[in-house]
Amino acid sequence: MSVDREAPVTWLSQEGYDRLRAELDELIADRSAIAAEINARREEGDLRENGGYHAAKEEQGKREARIRQLEELLRNARVGEPPATETVAPGSVVTVHFDDDTDDTETFLLGPREIAATTDLTVYSPESALGQAILGTRPGQTVTYTAPSGADIKVTVTKLAPFTT
Repeated sequence: MSVDREAPVTWLSQEGYDRLRAELDELIADRSAIAAEINARREEGDLRENGGYHAAKEEQGKREARIRQLEELLRNARVGEPPATETVAPGSVVTVHFDDDTDDTETFLLGPREIAATTDLTVYSPESALGQAILGTRPGQTVTYTAPSGADIKVTVTKLAPFTT
C-alpha cells in the first residue's frame, strides 16, 4: 500500500513566479536548438569518440532535468503572501541557534532546492536531517538531530517567518 503525499505548496511573489516561468519557457523553446546540435554532432562520425556529441547529450539531460524541476515547482506554487504560521513548515524562513561551543545562528529557507534561484537565503530541504527535525516546532523549542556525519546536533528555533520573494 503506497502513501499518497501531497507536495508542499511553495509560495512565490508574482515576480518570482514570472522569473521561473520565463526560465521554463526559454528552456522549452531551446529544445529544438539542442536537438539540432546533437544531430550535427552525430553526423561527425563515430559516436564512441565524439566528445561534442556526448557534451551535447549531457547538456540536453541537464536542461530536461531543470525543466522537470521547474514544472513541478510551478505546479505546486501559489502566488501571493503565504499564510502566517506558528510552526515550522515548508516555506518558512527559520532562524536556529546551534547549542554547541560555537554559539552560531543560521537563518535559512525550508523548502525545495529549486526555489534557491529566487533567493539569497540558504535553502534546506524539508527532507534533510535538520528539516525533518524542526518541522512542526515553534520558536523556543529545542531539537536534536543526527547530521550526515553521524554527529548529534542540538538546535533551538529562535525565529520563524513566512518566505516571500
